[in-house]
Amino acid sequence: MSLQVQAQVSLKPFNSFGVDVRAQLFAEAHSDADVREAVAYAAAHDVPLLVIGGGSNLLLTADIQALVLRMASRGIRVISDDGDRVVLEAEAGEPWHPFVQHTLAEGLAGLENLSLIPGTVGAAPMQNIGAYGVEIKDVFAGLTALDRQTGELRDFSLEECNFAYRDSLFKQQPGRWLILRVRFTLHRVAHLHLEYGPVRQRLTEQGIEQPTPADVSRAICSIRSEKLPDPAVLGNAGSFFKNPLVPAALVAQIKQQHPDLVAYAQPDGQMKLAAGWLIERAGWKGFREADAGVHALQALVLVNYGAATGLQLLELAQRIQKDIAERFHVELEMEPNRY
Repeated sequence: MSLQVQAQVSLKPFNSFGVDVRAQLFAEAHSDADVREAVAYAAAHDVPLLVIGGGSNLLLTADIQALVLRMASRGIRVISDDGDRVVLEAEAGEPWHPFVQHTLAEGLAGLENLSLIPGTVGAAPMQNIGAYGVEIKDVFAGLTALDRQTGELRDFSLEECNFAYRDSLFKQQPGRWLILRVRFTLHRVAHLHLEYGPVRQRLTEQGIEQPTPADVSRAICSIRSEKLPDPAVLGNAGSFFKNPLVPAALVAQIKQQHPDLVAYAQPDGQMKLAAGWLIERAGWKGFREADAGVHALQALVLVNYGAATGLQLLELAQRIQKDIAERFHVELEMEPNRY
């Protein structure tokens, strides 16, 4: 067996919160064969299998009594190229931001708005990652996943993935599908998405009137670096809560007391609220209790100042949820997967 299984491994290096819990068993998959061996090993030893990528969307609240499999497969290849439209396939273990930078270096546009998002390629479709007006579904060309129930490989089209706001079939059916590689449709002729004000403003400040995809990427990296802490310096999982979708009537009600409420109309008539605005208005921005806190510059980000446990971070998140529900009658949903 080529798969190297270790016992009692600290997961602190493998989750961006830097929470120190241990995995009963741990292995890394560098190939499809490793993945199949891990599935078989877990079944033979009657232990659950928990698959992780970059660990940037995890909140670990206790030691993990399972075989934790970290996807570490690497590789990027061109599937088709008609001169403008290029379909690229990347292995699940490819780190996301370096992959984005690779596409830009190759003169391919489409992923620039998703720059500096932590995690791996394989984890990106799970919750349809998105930023600054672009989501995975907008550039998605397909993926290959292992069905853990049957052991068969299956290719998924855009329609079959059931992508929605921070959601997908793979999130709706946890534990069934193990994503092995993902395909993206990119272009040599750029169609830039500059709808979000901060991006245009930053480009203007830089004196860039006709931006390239690389310019947009650098602007977004600059904005994100100012707003979001580096997990290598301060443990965090990025945005901890989803921006809630609520009825327009509730928005009108909240605006009676808070005229500056940030809300965006949705195609289905609902309104999307800025969760960070709600949390900041409720006074949580910069809050700290022991080593668990809310970031001083971005209320949407929970942080580990060093020795916070997953349970402490979870308890803080639940207190925020309760407060927002009581103040605004809005239910906040946590983004990270909790174990």
